[in-house]
Formats: sequence, structure tokens, C-alpha cells
Amino acid sequence: MSEGPEKTAFEERLQAAEDAVSTSPRKKPGKSDARSAQRAVELAMRLGVEMVAAMVIAVVIGWGLDRLFHTRPWLMILMVPVGLAAGLRNLLRAER
Repeated sequence: MSEGPEKTAFEERLQAAEDAVSTSPRKKPGKSDARSAQRAVELAMRLGVEMVAAMVIAVVIGWGLDRLFHTRPWLMILMVPVGLAAGLRNLLRAER
């Protein structure tokens, strides 16, 4: 490249770009907004699945006990609060 106005203009633009990069605040690596949003969605999905699974298992156990003891639907209804309590316990444990 020759020594001329083009080179000086390039050097000025290069210096301006370097100055702009050095003064701009940099984000910390690993702290991206997309990653934190993804983790929040993963946690919400996990908590929802755990709550639903606890309720389904409790209702199925109640249904099975109702069939065994011929007490329809009382044991299944009784197991709903038990499943709710188990689901809430799982949510609190997963939050830690």
C-alpha cells in the first residue's frame, strides 16, 4: 500500500474503531441474556412437570385403592391433597 491520503484515512478510521472498542463496556462471558432466559424456561418446565406428575401419581394411587376397596371415589378424592402436598414439596426442593 502506498503512502498517501488513502493510508492516512484508513489509519484514522482504524484508530477510531480501536478507541470505540476499548471504551465500550463488555459483557461478562457466560452471562448472556439468552442463556439466562433459557435457564428460566427450563426451570419453569421442570417445576410444572413435577407438579403435574405428583398429582397424576396420587390420583392413580387413589383410583387403584378405590378399585381395591370398592370405595369409589372417596380415596381418589382423598389422594388429591396428598398429591398437591407432594408436588409442592418437590417444587420447594427443586428451587434450592
